[in-house]
Amino acid sequence: MDKTDLVVKSNRLNMAIQNLTLPEIRLVQLAIVDARETGTGLNTDTPLRIDAMRYAEAFNTTRQNAYIRLREAEETLFNRRFTFTDKDNKVTKSRWVQEVRYLETEGAIEICFTRSVVQAITRLDGAEEFFTQYLLSQTANLTSVYAVRLYELLIQWKSAGKTPVFELALFRGQMGLEDGEYKAMSDFKKRVLDLAVREVNEKTDINVSYTQQKRGRAVTGFKFTIKTKKATETPKTPKNELKDINTVDMFTNMTEKQIETFSRKLASMPELGSHAPIGASMEQFALMLADNLRDPYKRQSLKPYLQKLGFKGV
Repeated sequence: MDKTDLVVKSNRLNMAIQNLTLPEIRLVQLAIVDARETGTGLNTDTPLRIDAMRYAEAFNTTRQNAYIRLREAEETLFNRRFTFTDKDNKVTKSRWVQEVRYLETEGAIEICFTRSVVQAITRLDGAEEFFTQYLLSQTANLTSVYAVRLYELLIQWKSAGKTPVFELALFRGQMGLEDGEYKAMSDFKKRVLDLAVREVNEKTDINVSYTQQKRGRAVTGFKFTIKTKKATETPKTPKNELKDINTVDMFTNMTEKQIETFSRKLASMPELGSHAPIGASMEQFALMLADNLRDPYKRQSLKPYLQKLGFKGV
């Protein structure tokens, strides 16, 4: 598996109070992934280019919709701010980007992150306790910005299997809500929390549930339990929801049954062991490889290993 699919952010940035829209979050994710793919990382001087086609392929949408989302992001992303606690435990405010421009004739956007963001996005493969790592493919099919934010907030606690109490006021900000939005607890749970939990459970590699923390009759926070799905529990996505397991896909030249079989074999190959995300189990790694096998672009890097395993369809 190619580690360039990994999104890596510092937990301080991940836990920040922020209000990005779903297209803006996706642009930030792509920027992180593509910076890793080039092998040069990020800096505050070099613009990072994201094409509409890249956006469309990553998030399973049309090129026209990608153009629209990039144009919208160019208008709004520059003005987005977030609040986080720095390494000295001081509350700090920052913009996400210092420069952004939309290239009309090229259907692309270029962005330069601010110093605070660059420092919080790393190519390091260690220090798991300080950095949250997750695969872009796990959030690519989420359609709610609240689901993406919930996944990002919870995934750093995956190994522990549970979270500390998320205090309500801070949690609302981390989910991107303004002070006056969904103030009633029933509205917050229906429109934000339960919606996000349901989509995360349906479309990602984890199942989550929560309990309420109360002071008297008032809800003051939430505590989450996180369980990793088995490799056979393929998350539901628009691509695989209705697909027959014995039908050969014209793009991958594999059936779902073959993808499941060969992803497990690939996960056990010593040559690919170093590509497994830190802390991932064999089943988790197999699930990630299965996602890569479904992606014609990412599948290219796995062809030599599939050939070694005797698969003739490459």
